[in-house]
Amino acid sequence: MTESFIYPAATLIAGVDEVGRGPLVGAVVTAAVILDPARPVLGLADSKKLSEKRREALYEEITRYALAWSVGRAEASEIDSINIYQATLLAMQRAVAALAVVPDFVLVDGNRCPLLPMPSQAIVKGDSRVAEISAASIIAKVTRDREMAALHLQFPEYGFAQHKGYPTAFHLEKLALHGATVHHRRSFAPVRRVLELA
Repeated sequence: MTESFIYPAATLIAGVDEVGRGPLVGAVVTAAVILDPARPVLGLADSKKLSEKRREALYEEITRYALAWSVGRAEASEIDSINIYQATLLAMQRAVAALAVVPDFVLVDGNRCPLLPMPSQAIVKGDSRVAEISAASIIAKVTRDREMAALHLQFPEYGFAQHKGYPTAFHLEKLALHGATVHHRRSFAPVRRVLELA
């Protein structure tokens, strides 16, 4: 962890983070994690700063040793319906609600918290400052990356396994060539443009 963080006075603290706000395809995926102080997971960091191999290894440790962990999501259709910001908050609420252990306090990466039934705090750059949020970022990232790899098997022409749905030049080129899949976010400008031209 980089900058120090002063934890709230709580026993069961959940960290929450999201991945997939920027892609043109698929769900926005969030995770909530309550770590076990008796079984610490070493090497936690912002998932974006870890290699895929390291993320996968930490995913296995987190899911094995955490007191509780869960994944929440909002599908592309929900993103199109309520916008990516609201969909992200909804997915975070779902992740917290799905925890097998109810946290006393929730720490959320970013500058806004979803409406939750327990106290919460938003932490800017929390994924590099708070172990629980780092763990959540890893769970969310690995989960979504695996989903993109599975989607790649269905639609190999789009290259989802490589760009994970983000608007790379390759993805935009294939989107223009093949059109949008049912998994594309129709409210996102590059997809909307392709649909308007179809």
